[in-house]
Amino acid sequence: MATRLGELLVKQGLLTSEQCDTVLEQQRLAARPFGLLAEEMHGVAPKAVEDAWAQQFAEHAEWVDPLETKPGNDALSLIESRQAWQFGVIPIRLEDGELVIATTVDRLPRALRFAGWRVPIQCRFNLCNENQLSAALQAHYPMAGLNTQAMRALRIAFET
Repeated sequence: MATRLGELLVKQGLLTSEQCDTVLEQQRLAARPFGLLAEEMHGVAPKAVEDAWAQQFAEHAEWVDPLETKPGNDALSLIESRQAWQFGVIPIRLEDGELVIATTVDRLPRALRFAGWRVPIQCRFNLCNENQLSAALQAHYPMAGLNTQAMRALRIAFET
């Protein structure tokens, strides 16, 4: 069974059990997202909610090695090299009208936002580890000077 968002926030010390219960009660009354209510009612930082949500998503997601797939040019053409590196995403394939994209757990919230405003078709996310993502980016979107260390620096720069 999946870990609930509230349980993750309690486990991380961002909410008490009592606060979690008050958010759940408000959610039953107002039918609003748990994370948004936790932010409004108890000052949980939006990034903490996103991180917990990404952790929750990782429990269900398919994990892939993006180098084991051979994305077609049709999939690769939907994301520019700069965007792939900046947002830490690698197209895997087009399937049933969706673009399947791999990213890491820590890049997932940002990757979702990017896909929502930039990719012209529905996207589905798979997860991979940092080294796999970096190697796939280097293989499919080579850019001078970009490697695993540069990718980590990009992530840190955009998180601050």
